[in-house]
Amino acid sequence: MSLPAPDAPSIYDRLRRTDEELFALFISGKARRELSAVFGAAEYALLAQLARQAQRVKRQRAEAVYLLPGIMGTQLGSTRAAPTPDDLLWLDPQDVIGGGLERLRLPDSAGLRPLGAIPYSYLPLQLRLRAAGYRVIVHEYDWRCDLGEPARALAARLGEESAPSVAIIAHSMGGLIARRAMALAGSERVRCFIALGVPHYGSFGAVQAIRGTYPVVRRLAALDRLHDAEALATRVFSTFPSIHQLLPTRSLSPSADLFDGDQWPRSGPQPIAELLRGARSFTDELPACDARCIAICGTHQRTVVSIRLKDDDFHYEISDEGDGTVPLASAQPGECDKYYVRCEHSELPRSVSVARAIIELLRHGRTTRLAAQRGPALGRHVTVCDLELRSTWNEKIDWAALSPAAHRSYLNRLNQPPPHYAARRARKRQRH
Repeated sequence: MSLPAPDAPSIYDRLRRTDEELFALFISGKARRELSAVFGAAEYALLAQLARQAQRVKRQRAEAVYLLPGIMGTQLGSTRAAPTPDDLLWLDPQDVIGGGLERLRLPDSAGLRPLGAIPYSYLPLQLRLRAAGYRVIVHEYDWRCDLGEPARALAARLGEESAPSVAIIAHSMGGLIARRAMALAGSERVRCFIALGVPHYGSFGAVQAIRGTYPVVRRLAALDRLHDAEALATRVFSTFPSIHQLLPTRSLSPSADLFDGDQWPRSGPQPIAELLRGARSFTDELPACDARCIAICGTHQRTVVSIRLKDDDFHYEISDEGDGTVPLASAQPGECDKYYVRCEHSELPRSVSVARAIIELLRHGRTTRLAAQRGPALGRHVTVCDLELRSTWNEKIDWAALSPAAHRSYLNRLNQPPPHYAARRARKRQRH
């Protein structure tokens, strides 16, 4: 398979649009064929319907709503001279195939900037909020960097906000940025903070991203013709301060201090000592959630809920106590109000039930659309180690041989759990 030309604009570069451009195109029906190819016919029809509903709103509510994507939820790329389209690096599979993810490496990368939230993940929620009369501001950011940077930028925007009150809706890592920003000057007008699957005490997925065993890293490596998952982890993902700042704190992982490099396996990809020190400072200084926080927690998905070091390898305990990425123990901070939904982590901002609950929460401070108590976990606990996870998604994908629908499915399910996470049946002797 020949590699794509590194500087040639791809179809993904040519079809990238800003949210406002997409909003106008969905209303007008222009570029229907192209957008249907990007989103799929059913998704296109849904987004067009939501855009028309938002257009019919004649009067906006006074409150502004800030929407923060999670890690990897903002597109990253570089500008090109007009009329050539911008170079979309994250997430353009043509760049991934050609080994372009190495351009994400820090501190080496230059010229990359945020190019808007990933539409598949966040445009439906944005349009539903606009249809409910809210002015929505998407706080895009470079999700690789120290989270203090986007937090300071958000605090500055809040300080300049003209609305009498502000609500924040944050998904995943975006919630840590929101918490930091709310503690800085200019955040007094924040009335409520709705946290969608926020890893308040970290996520074991960050450990796996550094180790090269996280599903997203392995499925990207299956596309990359030049790197395997361990190389991507070492050369790219482990250079991000943000991933180190997502490591589980002692509240979530009392048996292992994951900010101490000596408590990691000696073999395989490693964290960076300097970034570990900075991450410990970030988590230690992160202000606690206050009464403005409302947590929406995904449940009943196969999730890593604990970790232990054994025989120079990490062993992960898997259960249904989480959303597939964030354990319930991390998504439930302090004494804030909590709601529960059977939903996978990346689908939380796309869920219709969650969106309707968010609108009720914004209007009334409570909702009946989500459960106020989590249901019982039914799946068995299993244990899997990094060595086992390295057997997954090793075969390279022939992207050109896949259909457009298969392309969409692959990119939209990068976080699909490996088969090792499945609840295995009890052995025969245990059933008697």
